[in-house]
Amino acid sequence: MNPVQAEQLTIALTKGRILIETLPLFAEAGIEPLEAIDKSRKLIFETTVPGVSFVLLRGSDVPTYVRHGAADVGVVGKDLLMEFGDEGVYEVLDLGIARCRLMTAGTGHDRRPASAKMRVATKFVNVARAHYSARGIQANIIKLYGAMELAPIMNLADEIVDIVDTGNTLRANGLEERETICDISTRLIVNRASMKTKFDEVQSLIAKLAAVVENVDEQKQVGQ
Repeated sequence: MNPVQAEQLTIALTKGRILIETLPLFAEAGIEPLEAIDKSRKLIFETTVPGVSFVLLRGSDVPTYVRHGAADVGVVGKDLLMEFGDEGVYEVLDLGIARCRLMTAGTGHDRRPASAKMRVATKFVNVARAHYSARGIQANIIKLYGAMELAPIMNLADEIVDIVDTGNTLRANGLEERETICDISTRLIVNRASMKTKFDEVQSLIAKLAAVVENVDEQKQVGQ
C-alpha cells in the first residue's frame, strides 16, 4: 500500500521588513527556503519541507491570495486586515513581529476654519473613515500612497493616518503623534476552505509557529 501523501501547502509571505522578521520564525519551526530569498528574483520558493512552498507578495495582496485560495496560509500586518477586511480567511495567530502603531498625526496647530471638514491623508481609507465617523468627525479622506508626512506640511491635509514605529520621521518633518487607532503586529491567516481540506497540515503549521512565538516571548521576558 502506498503511503498517504501530505497535501501541498502554499504560504504567502509579505515582502520587506515583515519578511526579514518572518523567515527566522519559520526557520525555528523547521521550514526554510531551499535558496536564499534575498539573492533571487524568483517569487515562488520550495522549502525544506516537501510540499510546502513560499510565495512572495506585496502585503496588500496577501489577504486577496489567501481569500481566493491561491495561497492556503498568509503572513500579513494587522493594518492590512483592518483595511481590506478578513472575509474568507481565519486570523489564527499573532506572530508578534513588526510591531508598530496605526495612528493619526498632524502639525502642532489646526489651521481649519471651525466649519470645515477635517482633511485626512492616508492609504488606509477604510480605517480612517471608520475612525473619524466613530468620533462624529466629518472627514474628507484623501488617498495617498507614500510620503504622508508631506500632506500637512504642504497644506493638503490637516491630519494623516499612517503606520508609526519610532515616530522619528514624524518629528523630523515637524509633525506630532495624536491618537493611536490600533497597535499593529503581524498575523497568520488561513483560507477557510484550506482549514477544512488541509486540516492536518494547517494545524501542524499553526502549532509549530505558536510554539516558536511562545518561546520568543519567554526569552524576551527573561531578558527584561
